[in-house]
Amino acid sequence: MQIFDLQKSRSFSSDKLKKNNLTETDRFFCDLYCLEPGQDQKPHLHHDSDKIYIVLEGRAWVRVGSEERELGRDQGVLAPAGMEHGVRNVSNERLTLLVFMAPKP
Repeated sequence: MQIFDLQKSRSFSSDKLKKNNLTETDRFFCDLYCLEPGQDQKPHLHHDSDKIYIVLEGRAWVRVGSEERELGRDQGVLAPAGMEHGVRNVSNERLTLLVFMAPKP
């Protein structure tokens, strides 16, 4: 059994968004994305993989396709395969996201 601690896995970088891997298999991965105020993940897409972002703390400005929304704690969004997506921390507080992706690119 593999156990991971979300609190202990939080790690931020002053340079750019920090992706902290929690677990992965040949088919899937789960990361903890940690963003300082003003940091972002530029819009991009994965042709064959779906991604889910879940806000654990802070506020995220999320873009999926042509839609943009602000998400708060305990809210999540699906970015389906082939759809451009990205996330920004537009607040003055840290942002932590639980991110799932399958199949693993």
